[in-house]
Amino acid sequence: MPAVTVDDVLVLPRVPAFDPAANTIRPVRRVVTAPSGFEGEGFPVRRAFAGVPTTELDPFLHLDQMGEVEYAPGEPKGTSWHPHRGFETVTYIIDGVFDHQDSNGGGGTITNGDTQWMTAGSGLLHIEAPPEHLVVSGGLFHGLQLWVNLPRAKKFAAPRYQDIRAREVGLLTTGDGGALIRVIAGEIAGHQGPGSTHTPITIAHLTVQPGAQVDLPWRADFNALVYVLGGRGTVGERPHAVQTGQLAVHGPGDTLRITADAQQDSRTPQLDVYIMGGQPIREPVAQYGPFVMNTRAELVTAFEDYQAGRLGVVPAARVPHSGGQQPPR
Repeated sequence: MPAVTVDDVLVLPRVPAFDPAANTIRPVRRVVTAPSGFEGEGFPVRRAFAGVPTTELDPFLHLDQMGEVEYAPGEPKGTSWHPHRGFETVTYIIDGVFDHQDSNGGGGTITNGDTQWMTAGSGLLHIEAPPEHLVVSGGLFHGLQLWVNLPRAKKFAAPRYQDIRAREVGLLTTGDGGALIRVIAGEIAGHQGPGSTHTPITIAHLTVQPGAQVDLPWRADFNALVYVLGGRGTVGERPHAVQTGQLAVHGPGDTLRITADAQQDSRTPQLDVYIMGGQPIREPVAQYGPFVMNTRAELVTAFEDYQAGRLGVVPAARVPHSGGQQPPR
């Protein structure tokens, strides 16, 4: 699980030590196991938020772990052209390569540790697919796609695309150097990630060495979701066991405690977690497929606008391997 690595974590800034007199470890409200499914043209995913009340996810909507899968030649898959309105998609690639293109002119190729952050806002069409060379060769593919809601006042913001390279993420470690903390968006212990957000949120990827513990400062007004990408460990004030494909939803407090088991599997020799938190929007959510609005009437309008071509058109110059597919009607 490469993403971003460093030769010597001990040269990185450290998170402050936990002070039991001033800080509170967040308890765990629930641990859920992500069911498996398929997305797009048929690539395997784990639905990380399945079974969690939407009030505990706010401002997040949906999280898919894509892979980890080793594709044979000819097997890599993506999505066809499709619309979005009213939210943001955040795609983080851990292993492999993915192309993106949208009708607003955004797009690019992302690979190990890169993130593409697409604000659909008022609406657009987009496509995500593996590049031609990966289709020919096959290879390892592993990533995440997170959906972030937009508040009512920003549902019709102009579409935006952020190309966040692995080298830009904020890097931290713990006092003993037992973990690598990658800050993708938001802030941890005064260190900023590169992602620009419409709502106050923090996203980070942590790799915790066997037997190591992380006490991670976390804003008390944010919710806290810890998803296990690989490995085994415990989370919370009273340790709850977690493993690959499980999501831990935390209660109130200002510190997240994450501990890696001393013994890990050979395939997942460390504990890797993806942590999300944000300030809840607390507005009505009306969602149907690729549209996330506040009312049913707004969903109907989104479909009408899409069918009328007001969400954009497929660009004449297409991403390789898109096959020239038209958006579904």
